[in-house]
This record gives sequence, C-alpha cells and structure tokens, in this order.
Amino acid sequence: MTKKKTAIVAAPTTTIIDAPTLTGDIPRQAAAEGFEPLGLDARLLATLADLGYEEPTPIQSEAIPPLLDGRDLLAEAPTGTGKTAAFALPTLHRLALARAAGGAPDVGLDAARADGNVAGLVLVPTRELAMQVSEAIHRYGERIGTRVLPIYGGQPIGVQLRQLRRGVDIVVATPGRAVDHLTRGSLKLAGVSIVVLDEADEMLDMGFAEDLEAILTATPSTRQTALFSATVSAPIAKIAKRHQHDPVRVTIHAERGLADGEALVRQVAYVVRRADKLPALVRILDVEDPASTLIFARTRGEVDELAERLSGRGHDAAALHGGLSQEQRDRIMGRFRAGDLDVLVATDVAARGLDIPHVSHVVNYDVPSNPDAYVHRIGRTGRAGREGVAITMVEPREHRLLANIERTIKARLEMAQVPTAADLRERRLKQLRASLREALADDGRERLRPLIEPMLAEFDALDVALAAALLAERATAGDAVDESDIAPAQLFERSDPGPQSRPGAGWHGAKRPFSGPTHPGGPAGPRALRGGPSALRTGTSSGHWTTLFVGGGRRESLRPGDLVGAITGEAGVPGTSIGAIRIGDDHSLVDVNAAEAEMIVRALGTATIKGRKFPVRIDR
Repeated sequence: MTKKKTAIVAAPTTTIIDAPTLTGDIPRQAAAEGFEPLGLDARLLATLADLGYEEPTPIQSEAIPPLLDGRDLLAEAPTGTGKTAAFALPTLHRLALARAAGGAPDVGLDAARADGNVAGLVLVPTRELAMQVSEAIHRYGERIGTRVLPIYGGQPIGVQLRQLRRGVDIVVATPGRAVDHLTRGSLKLAGVSIVVLDEADEMLDMGFAEDLEAILTATPSTRQTALFSATVSAPIAKIAKRHQHDPVRVTIHAERGLADGEALVRQVAYVVRRADKLPALVRILDVEDPASTLIFARTRGEVDELAERLSGRGHDAAALHGGLSQEQRDRIMGRFRAGDLDVLVATDVAARGLDIPHVSHVVNYDVPSNPDAYVHRIGRTGRAGREGVAITMVEPREHRLLANIERTIKARLEMAQVPTAADLRERRLKQLRASLREALADDGRERLRPLIEPMLAEFDALDVALAAALLAERATAGDAVDESDIAPAQLFERSDPGPQSRPGAGWHGAKRPFSGPTHPGGPAGPRALRGGPSALRTGTSSGHWTTLFVGGGRRESLRPGDLVGAITGEAGVPGTSIGAIRIGDDHSLVDVNAAEAEMIVRALGTATIKGRKFPVRIDR
C-alpha cells in the first residue's frame, strides 16, 4: 500500500495494468478515493486509516474485489506492488463474515479453529517473508481478533505445535515446514476456505513444486485459491490450471513513473572487464554515494569475498547467504533495516522475500542468467514512491544475457561509462561545496570568530578560507582518490555466420559503443576484415602483433566469439588487443597484441573454452 495518492482503474475480469510500467506508461482512469468503495469490513477500514493509508495500489484495487466475491485469482505482480494487503484484507474480511454468520464472538476463536484446524493458509518461499507477511496480517486484523502464526524452518517446532493446538485462524508457512506439520497431523486443512501462494515462481525455483502439490491436494476442492507471481511461466500456468477454477487474471507491472512520467527506477549498465569489476564497483559507489545498497552475487564465496573487499575499501558491508545461521542472518538484516549497514551483499536465495523499503541502489555484480531474476532484484529498489537505481555490471561477452533482459522488460538499459578518477574528485568537490554552504547558514559558526579574526591580520582571507576548506576535505573525503585507470570496455554482439563462413567473420562492434581506442575504419574490438590479418596489423596502439595457436577448431564447434570471449574474460584484455581470427578444422589462429601475448597464453592455459581445455601457444 502507498501513503501517496494514486489513480487506479476499475476491475474487469481480466486486467493488465502498466501503472506505470517497466515498458512504458499507460494512462489510468481515476476511481473513487480510498478503500471504502472496495467494500471491506469497517474495522479493517478503521485500521487502514490509523496506519495512514489513503488509497489502494493497482494490485490492491484489482485483486480485492474478485477475492471478496470468492473468485480464484491469478495475479502477475512483482515485488513491491502491495501484494500482501491485496490478499490479506479480503481474507480477513471473509473471516470476519464467517464469524458473524456463525455467531462467534468478535474476539477469540471459534471451535473450528482448535487443535490445528485453520481457515486460511498463506504459502511463501522464505522464513523472512513468512515473518513479514504474518506481521502484516496481524496488524491489519487486530481489530477483528485474528490470530496468525508463521511456521518455518529454523524455529523450534515445539512452539509451533503448541500454538497450533491452541488454535489459529491463519497460518503463514514455508512449503517444507507446512508439509512437515501435515505429516505430523498438527496442521489440518480440511476446513481451509482460502489458500494463497505468494511469490509462487520463487517457490518453484527453490524446488518446492512437490510440496506445493501435496499441500494443495490436502485442501478442500471448494477452497478459494489466490496465486501471486512476478511472472506467470509455464509451470505457474500448469499449477493454476490444475488447482484453480476459472480464475480472474490480473497483471500489474512494477512501478516506474512519477506524475511527469520520469522513471522512479533508473536502470544502468556498465561494461567492465572481469579484472576491473571490483575497482569499477567501488568507483561507481563512491560517485553515486548511495544511502543503502543491495548487491547480488552468484555464489557464497563471491558474496563473502566481495563484502570483505568492499569493507577494506571504506564501505560498511556485510554478507548474507545460506551458509549463515539464522541468528547471524537476523542480526545482519536488523542492522541493514536500521540503516546501520550501508551495503548488503547477498545471493539470490538469501535475498528472497526481503522487504526493505529504503534500498536506494540494487547492483547486479553479475548479469542474471534468468531475466526473471533481474526483475525480482530491481524490484527491491524504488519502493513506496522512492526513487531508485538498478546497476548491472556486464562483461563484454555477456551481450546475450543483457539482450534477454532487455527483451523481457521491453526496454533498453542506459549504457554508462565507469566514472574516472576525475569524476570522483569532481563529485567530492561538489559535496564539499554543499557542506560549506550549509556551514555558512549555520549560526553556530560564530563561536569560531575569535579563532579566525586574529589569523586575518596575519594571512590573506582567501588563504585562510582555502586552508579551512582543505581541512574539511580531509575530514570528509576519507580515503584518497584511487588514481588508477579503468580501461574502457566494449560490448560485442556476434552475428551467426554459420560454419561455412570465411575465417574470422561474424563479429561486429557493439550497438552502444564506448569511448576508447579505435581501429581505423571502425569501433574498438575484434573485426573480421576482408583484407586478412595484415589489414588489422597497422594503426594499432603498439604496431606489433603476434599470432597465437589454439588447438581446437571447427570440429570442436569453436567460433570467433568463443575465442574473443575467453581472451577478454580470462586474460582481462580489451577488444583492441585482438586482431583477425582464423578458424581451421582442428586448430585456430588468433592475432593479439604482442605485448600481451604471453599473458594471454598463461590465462588461456588454465581456462576452459566451451567447457574444454585447449592447448594454447605462440605460433612460431
């Protein structure tokens, strides 16, 4: 839900809303203000008013009416669109109606809720999300006396067993722990009237398909089923077809725009060689100066290393992954939520279900191989009307992954240059200028007049001001500016020349060229020239080229793109260091900058190309 007033549209049976979206803005019709037109219980409306919420978000305005009518719902909506209230409020409303119809008191539990029987079940992928959803339902349903219980792994099961025996209305569970209680007989679903699958795609990605099937099969066929997912993939559609009855389909895209159409989430990509990724990330963070950053990396080891190295470079960073104990995870998340931790480095699995509204920047340290994962990640910034930045660090050979993401979100990412040392110095000077202006407006500076006035009799006023500014710069700038250069990198696209193409063909410059050295007649990077290798051996930075022999060719399905990707990725050299490439039946020849040839040979000697190791040597 938002505390900011928004326009919404009426709810047809099938609704697709770009409100606004990652793919463009579609105007929305104005609707009656507030939650009252939705027909919710008066006590729920009073609670929402106390919480300061004025109008429903698009997913709430579209999902609540059909759920109140008892319809099944299949909702496609990303993280941060207000899904929890979209299913919690109608669930609580129907619970209140059932109690009133059965003569049960407003506060307390009726007999049907005793000994493990529950009225509502919400399934979520992670323990963090289970706790967040449970807290939200408790908050919304406090006036109607609703009891809600989160059950998840890592918590003593004895506590959960006692609570279930005493009776609860709604259980919020992870699939694994729900199946555990079903097996024990401590969770009874014969009387369940509504089942909600929240983040259904995440649960399938985590391997809970069989658990979900077992849970849904154990519930009455007459139950109401609400399924929420960031994307409706084929497996999601299969679950909906099997377990839902004529569901209302709603699609809500991630919030993107302000009233003037300007994007809330700025999506930026930096093309960086692998060897330069860490210094480039540090430079980007220094220039962006984010309030709160969530960085995604692929593996636990990479998460730990990245957090440690960022901490060593002046950033207050911590790692979050599945190898930590629940106590460690809770402590780290507590610091991040409280704003005591600037940077959180996490794996996708560890970050699932996190709901932290104040994240200003999300960084993809590696390009997600699954575009849906990208959508999930960037949905964690720009929340609740705030502006956010999504940064993706792309290696030159990862053009296909980037293209897949852009195809999925139907938008182009902004391609940016890694900031230079001069950019960082300029940023710090601007910060210093702003600090000085604030100090000039601060009446507290008068207490320092006795210190400064005697110095004016001895030194020029401008020199005194410069010395004061120098001290301020040293006090606020922290570490000295890293003057090392980060070489410009270029994104390459490979056309598919087919196996019969002439040697070296099939490589073209990036669609979005970056500044840097260029070969005569074209952008920087490997190009197949009709004039053969000698055509590229002139006009280069060094003027000297060496040919490398690679012990694999067409029989091993090697193509120029495979060799270029391996050289730029493993050796960390720019595309300008690679010349013509000739692919033979059983070997390949690659022209490289002579000054870097030995280093490239060493790097490729321990690397794999298309999953295999090939002998690499300088061709004599």
